Amino acid sequence: MNRNDRAQDPAAALALAGELRVVIGKLNRRLREVAHAGDLTDSQKSALLCLERDGPATVTTLARTLGMRPQSMGAIVAALEAAALLSGAPDPQDRRQTIFSLTPACLARVNAGRAARRDWLLHAIDDKLMASEQQELAAALLLLKRLVDA
Repeated sequence: MNRNDRAQDPAAALALAGELRVVIGKLNRRLREVAHAGDLTDSQKSALLCLERDGPATVTTLARTLGMRPQSMGAIVAALEAAALLSGAPDPQDRRQTIFSLTPACLARVNAGRAARRDWLLHAIDDKLMASEQQELAAALLLLKRLVDA
């Protein structure tokens, strides 16, 4: 896309950006409600998702990955371990360190939350949007992907 193809009304683009932010925020909140993850803090969720994505890690590695102090991450990990969402094992290379991983109960909880969000979204799309609107949503999704990848 070259500069001449861009929208010429900065006020309209600003309004669109504001509306998009609000709608995406509402969608995120609705999806969080459906998943029943309200008893975990955002930092705890981030740590769990990091471990799921990258695999087992030490507190120091998690802290570095998420841009936190190791002391703060230690408290987060301790709470998750107490909730039986994480388990720790000695690091084979450095027995002073503990490597944390997701427990089977945590994986089940993560998968159940994703399934609940996916099912809610599927039913919302199916119940509220006509076939032509679903096609419009698919086209809008391509545009949103371009924004995210920009």
